[in-house]
Amino acid sequence: MRLDKFICKSTNLNKEQAQAQIQAGIVKINNDIVCDIKAQVHANNQVRLDNRLLYLRPFRYILFHKPANTICSNLDENYPSLFNFLDIEYLDELHIVGRLDVDTTGMVLITDDGHWSFNITRPEKQCVKEYRVSLSQTLDESAIEQFKYGLKLQGEAELTLPARLTFIDDKNVVLGITQGKFHQVKRMFAALGNRVVRLHRQAIGSVTLDVAEGQWRYLTEAEVASFSAP
Repeated sequence: MRLDKFICKSTNLNKEQAQAQIQAGIVKINNDIVCDIKAQVHANNQVRLDNRLLYLRPFRYILFHKPANTICSNLDENYPSLFNFLDIEYLDELHIVGRLDVDTTGMVLITDDGHWSFNITRPEKQCVKEYRVSLSQTLDESAIEQFKYGLKLQGEAELTLPARLTFIDDKNVVLGITQGKFHQVKRMFAALGNRVVRLHRQAIGSVTLDVAEGQWRYLTEAEVASFSAP
């Protein structure tokens, strides 16, 4: 973690204030004065600000049920930010792990632990995001093999990674993917000449959505650990 970020996450200082303290020469890492704001702080390091030992605030891991017509952003734009639903301190330290479109509902994970979120978002980590999909037209069950093999999306050179498709009925399916390309689910069905009319994320990895729309909870220790690399 960068030194300026470490100070922000262990004090009430903002980024500019933290950088000013570092450049003033009153910050030490392992008893050595460090004036480089980009210096890295490792797990076994001790950081002191004006000779006061600093301790990081515990990381937070949040599950949220996103309503439609909200955006996965820290700030309001054309639609309100889902952060308006979180009545907790230090909101600016949190980030969203895998965004959903404005009209998509369902499970969103939020954290201030960048290493943890890496294990969820990177395709090579094989973390499955599961969506319930409603379609405008009937879908033939041959699509199961097409999704398993990979689909050619418009504007993409490579096929999508293998995905798991399960039928509820001929217009409603459950799709599990490990990638997170721009509008990927909608584009996958568009590649088959179909259109998504409703999209809802119901699970990420082994964690399933279990709170009402607009509500949130902290993940359990076991749930947090389930996303950690082996």
